[in-house]
Amino acid sequence: MEEEYVILVNESDEPIGLMPKMEAHQKALLHRAFSVFVMNDKGETLLQQRAKEKYHSPLLWTNTCCSHQRDGENNIEAGKRRLMEEMGFSTELKELFSFIYKAPFDNGLTEHEYDHVMMGSFLGEPNINPNEVADWKWMHPEDIKRDIEDNPEQYTAWFKIIFERFYDHLMQNIPAS
Repeated sequence: MEEEYVILVNESDEPIGLMPKMEAHQKALLHRAFSVFVMNDKGETLLQQRAKEKYHSPLLWTNTCCSHQRDGENNIEAGKRRLMEEMGFSTELKELFSFIYKAPFDNGLTEHEYDHVMMGSFLGEPNINPNEVADWKWMHPEDIKRDIEDNPEQYTAWFKIIFERFYDHLMQNIPAS
């Protein structure tokens, strides 16, 4: 299996080099990433439960998909690629905002990411990749917010951070019944 590299960036999201993904997470170096949120026509968000084999945050619930851009790949291309790899479908994506976060994990790794948040819509059932995703479900943003408050240990660190910022945007984009 080919080693995956991440794009190291400064706090202005300017590339400063490439590094193997695991090394960047071990050294907690800032690198480019993305998070995709997909909604349906009922205003629900598609969540995924990370596969048991993931090297961090296994079996935790999170946004539709997330990963790292490859060298030479723009944010939208990366989001569409990973959406197909993890969830088995494609849709148009729109970049909403970006932010920097840092989240250490119990296994000694740290996510320190310049995260680009994107949104798309989809009306079917995903065809999940079991190596990446254990399960999936549609949830209304109000129910997600309540469940994160009641069960924060069941969600990834980045999802909780993003969702807090993203909630108002999700609520504004719910289709009228």
